[in-house]
Amino acid sequence: MEIFLDAFWDTLKLFPFLFLIYVLIEIVEHRTTLTQNQGVLQGPLAPVIGSATGLIPQCGFSVMAAKLYDKGLIRTGTMLAVFIATSDEALIIMLSDMSAAHAVMPLVLLKLLFSVGVGYLVNFIFSNEKLDEAGISHEVQAHFCCNDHGSGLLGGQSDFKAYFLTPLIHTLKIWLYLFIVNLVFGYIMDAVGGENIANSIAGGPFVQPLITGLIGLIPNCASSVILTGAYTNGAICFGSLVGGLCSNAGMGLIVLFKNTKKLKRNIILVITMYVIAVVAGITVNGFMMLFNII
Repeated sequence: MEIFLDAFWDTLKLFPFLFLIYVLIEIVEHRTTLTQNQGVLQGPLAPVIGSATGLIPQCGFSVMAAKLYDKGLIRTGTMLAVFIATSDEALIIMLSDMSAAHAVMPLVLLKLLFSVGVGYLVNFIFSNEKLDEAGISHEVQAHFCCNDHGSGLLGGQSDFKAYFLTPLIHTLKIWLYLFIVNLVFGYIMDAVGGENIANSIAGGPFVQPLITGLIGLIPNCASSVILTGAYTNGAICFGSLVGGLCSNAGMGLIVLFKNTKKLKRNIILVITMYVIAVVAGITVNGFMMLFNII
């Protein structure tokens, strides 16, 4: 029951944010000028803005990025920038621990550096990637079609249904999905034990990121707690923490995998996240060893 309630309340916290996201998506889809004029998350500063929002200590923005990406409204690099910048509960935990508070600013700067760099690099590599404006326009035209039973902006569909009821239904569906996944991972973490996972992180500065990168991929706030706890207890190096938190996209990954039609794409994105996390962790640990910091 305790695990059930924890999963319920943790997921419930996302409900208002999810609803606002879906309202935003509906506005973007129906107001075509926003997509045609390339909004801030579609323009040249998109990776920077995405990284800055991802740094806010909660996983709501990774959920938003996953939904916008799945709808074809932002580019791959922009979504990865948000994912890499996300740290879930890590920053809050570190700020509350005097022994780790000094590492918050270096962590934020490094994650910002990696997320922005990866965002621009991926967007450059996939420079021909097109936003799904045609699909959005087609959907908008469908809403504008004539209907004898109503009038207004959307033709028979009232603003209440478009901007409240439809987002609410979508929010309830994704909330239930997130709750079930969160509950399953909660039982797994309880059975295995977060402390046991933290204690199992062995190896030197160049091996630890291979393990912390995998832990970071767990779509649950427990992963950031485990990684932060392992760092504050001296079980892992700072670079290993950076690597683990670079792959810690939280519930954003769950939202991506909800689209089973693009399973191959999602697997490639997860592998990419893991590789980036490992490279980031090893690089930071390498520099720290070079300057005799560890």
